[in-house]
Amino acid sequence: MSRTLFALACALLLAACGGGQPADVRGDIAKVVDLRSTFGPDYTLSTVEPTGIDPRLLAPQPLPQGVTLDPPDCGTFATGLTLPDGLKGNMAAVTAEGAGNRFIVIAVETSEAVTPPQPGDNCRKVAFAGPGARGLVEVADAPAIDGATTLGTHRFVQTVANGKVTGSGELYNYVASFGSYLVIVTANPLVEPNKPVLPTNTERARELLASAVALVRGS
Repeated sequence: MSRTLFALACALLLAACGGGQPADVRGDIAKVVDLRSTFGPDYTLSTVEPTGIDPRLLAPQPLPQGVTLDPPDCGTFATGLTLPDGLKGNMAAVTAEGAGNRFIVIAVETSEAVTPPQPGDNCRKVAFAGPGARGLVEVADAPAIDGATTLGTHRFVQTVANGKVTGSGELYNYVASFGSYLVIVTANPLVEPNKPVLPTNTERARELLASAVALVRGS
């Protein structure tokens, strides 16, 4: 469960938009767990049944200390969503690991609508660099879903020591926002001993977003 909650915090660091959302929406976040049946026997699955969320766990993940941004005025996009004070709600989730990828699908119902920051034309690709890390945050294609605002980002980070790259990682995030609901999908490659690191299956991640929204809505 702790891994899922951590991923939820990461997944809310998003940007890219499309669509619109109605003012009054009803859904059932517990239905997101039904996505288990879409994964084959080669996947390791875990779930989180509906439970309360702590808004502190959803705070934006700061950029590495000391980095500078290019463009410099894109800090809001690069650091991600800030939740309103006093926000309450519930979440449910399913995690699937297999075929060289990890997918985490999370449905969140909050006490008020939450709108992620928009990148604008100037912030669709933001590079950052500092003494210990460098990377980028860029808009990723997200599926269009009727009645929802969809969002996506790709994050790539390299850690650096003494001028040499010591590690790297990437994470794709996709979100659909409708009424007081958020459906979030994170996807990233698995790093496994003696196995090549495979590309992130972004097509599967986008399909999971659309499927999860339909389940929550009961459509």
